[in-house]
Amino acid sequence: MPQPLGPIPRAPTPPAAPEPVFDLRQRLEARRAAGRQRFRRLTDGPVGPLQRVDGREILTFCSNDYLGLASHPEIAESLRRATRIYGTGSGSAHLINGHTRAHHALEEALAEFTGRPRALLFSTGYMANLGTVGALLSRGDSLIEDRLNHASLIDAGTLSGAKRLRYAHGDAEAADLQLARAAGNCLLVTDGVFSMDGDLAPLPALAEAAQAHGAWLMVDDAHGIGVLGPGGRGSLSHFGLGLTEAPVLMGTLGKAIGTAGAFVAGDEDLIEYLIGAARTYLFTTAMPAAIAEATRTALGLVVREDWRRERLQQLIAQLRAGASALDLELMPSATPIQPLRIGDSARALAAAETLWAQGILVPAIRPPTVAEGQARLRITLSAAHEPAHIDRLLDALATIRTPQ
Repeated sequence: MPQPLGPIPRAPTPPAAPEPVFDLRQRLEARRAAGRQRFRRLTDGPVGPLQRVDGREILTFCSNDYLGLASHPEIAESLRRATRIYGTGSGSAHLINGHTRAHHALEEALAEFTGRPRALLFSTGYMANLGTVGALLSRGDSLIEDRLNHASLIDAGTLSGAKRLRYAHGDAEAADLQLARAAGNCLLVTDGVFSMDGDLAPLPALAEAAQAHGAWLMVDDAHGIGVLGPGGRGSLSHFGLGLTEAPVLMGTLGKAIGTAGAFVAGDEDLIEYLIGAARTYLFTTAMPAAIAEATRTALGLVVREDWRRERLQQLIAQLRAGASALDLELMPSATPIQPLRIGDSARALAAAETLWAQGILVPAIRPPTVAEGQARLRITLSAAHEPAHIDRLLDALATIRTPQ
């Protein structure tokens, strides 16, 4: 006799869809609403004051090509010649078989240029800072740094595990107080020229404070090398300081020098130690040898052609005088970085769009790159600019209203 059928089993309820771990769309919407989302423009052709950007010819005031060398024909020819000798890639890290005679010659040239016994190449300035600070400091040590230091120095301190002691921007007395609180190996790090404000660190006073407390001073001179000091040797040279006052110097090659990469310069022991201890040197492919050769050519131009720095100072004076006549208050700066503080992020973006509509590219810098309420137009000048370019910029700035 057939058995009665039992209740029909219900299909199992499917599990609820998990909540998304990363709700990136919501994050993006929040960033856009706050005026913080970035976007890229598409540029054609070489670096220069006049470029084709997003299909239009644009007058640019945003490049770090301070000396106008990024498109120099002599440097480009050096790159072409070296490519025929070395090819386009180095193939491996410096410590395997990627360290060529071209790299070595550039390190020797950089050591001579900076007046230091040795120099060591890194692929980027960010990697140079992370690798150097991480090699010198660890838990139990102290990193003393300016509150407006570049992001690479801030990240380097965080990753090192050292105790971080920050001081008010450009305040050597505050740095001295933090040095008095420090423990272990102590490294005082600062930008030489601050990239968002264009002002110089008080390097003589910082060097004196570091020496009084038995600390080392490390200077990130990304925006000073090539621009300041005799022969463009940087902010330390500008103040007459050397290896004794600042044992660690970092400089980049992709700004005023016009090529790519970075270096750290110091004494024999520092460089030998970094070769074996800086992880961002150990575990990355060396820059192409052809870039190293081109950079050596660029260094010669930096030293020989003082007229580029003289022209920059003339352009800076022209811009500042013109802005003053318009009652536009540029932030204090004697460098090619000439910021115009706007304050509100949305207003800074609107100002940049007003300039863009007139065929001029000046970026709006806003949080988190700068502090809340400190959004600005970051105007940067190049020796490749003409006085007429400055006049055109001033005419466009006259249409922008900024808070008094």
